Amino acid sequence: MVKLFTDIDLDGLGCGLIAKIAFGEQANVYYCSYRNLNQRVEMAINHPGNKQEEIFITDLAVNESVEKMLEERYQQGKPVQMIDHHVTALHFNEYKWGRVLPEYDSGKKTCATSLFYDYLIEHKKIERNSALEEFIDLVRQYDTWEWDENNNVTAKRLNDLFYILNREKFEEEMLKRLKENKESFTLTETENMILDIEEQKINRYIQSKSRQTIQTFVNDYCIGIVHAEQYLSELGNALNNIYTHLDMIVLLNISGKKMGFRTIHDEVNVAQFAQNYGGGGHPKASGADLSKEAFQTFVVEVFGINPLKPDTDRNEFNVKESLLGTSYQNHNGEISYIVPTGDGPYYIVHKGEREAPLYSSFPEAERALKRNHASWLRYDQEYLKQLSVFLKISIDELKDNYNEIISNHFVDIMNV
Repeated sequence: MVKLFTDIDLDGLGCGLIAKIAFGEQANVYYCSYRNLNQRVEMAINHPGNKQEEIFITDLAVNESVEKMLEERYQQGKPVQMIDHHVTALHFNEYKWGRVLPEYDSGKKTCATSLFYDYLIEHKKIERNSALEEFIDLVRQYDTWEWDENNNVTAKRLNDLFYILNREKFEEEMLKRLKENKESFTLTETENMILDIEEQKINRYIQSKSRQTIQTFVNDYCIGIVHAEQYLSELGNALNNIYTHLDMIVLLNISGKKMGFRTIHDEVNVAQFAQNYGGGGHPKASGADLSKEAFQTFVVEVFGINPLKPDTDRNEFNVKESLLGTSYQNHNGEISYIVPTGDGPYYIVHKGEREAPLYSSFPEAERALKRNHASWLRYDQEYLKQLSVFLKISIDELKDNYNEIISNHFVDIMNV
């Protein structure tokens, strides 16, 4: 018999599918979380009936105590194999039964499903299957977020389908499909129709949550915090792209007592950040349990902060990188401007006072402004209305002669 302990996400399920294809009814698959993995593995090791059963652990890492138990089991000649791709698990490579590889020699990122398949092929425990390999690469691209770089929407839709159908139904359907058709893997017409409807729901959810995100600093990181219980990967990625000045997005699931961390910035490693709270994962996507300490940091201490506002993309007058300056506002009613010097750099005027630093580009200045003041691009309607009152002219007249009027009253307007 074979016992596989694997994660509850799509990558973990991919390992489960492979095990059932390779070992058939001999495979017992246990879908685990960080909370129950160690207990389950320890019970399997200590059970007298499991002395010669093959034990596989994929996409998850056991704690130090169970790690020692696995090494002792291996030294006794009992079969053990741990396969993972998270950098936080690299120390398992010190063991003969550990195989942790974040990326292939080619530079292509790995996932647990692809590594498990490679292992079974290498040890002649499974036959090559073109459809299965297509499925595996979709799992790999989604898990490593490579699909976003390659615009491989099918990988994302596969993960969406996984959550729509729930794990048991998805596993049953994929197992049947991969056994019946070994030539190629595709989603059905019905599945694509369901996914089209789901995509609309996801977009509405993202739009709603983008107006519930708050901003604060934790350990020198400028982070966004949002409460969410679904579509975490899509939401985390979308919020990072809406609020690019943030180092990461923290997704809180209070009822599930879990946290997710997402970033799009190469210089930010959320796996390391998650370790501060007993978690781990990928450099750009990780998670942890919501401990009392974390609850204090991410809920209690930020309870009074107002949510951010996304920048509008419909302005005609108050637009980014304008030669006449660009106006911003925050929840305190504080007005800021990003102003070009005329010879390249930009500076910030906040509450009528020019701030000292010069910025080499508009995005650099905007990032600093948003991080320091939690501001957003002012909407034309509100911006023009204020200028109209201040300059004592009609909004229509202001629109008709906008460039000339702003240029003539530039200094006065900056001090409003």
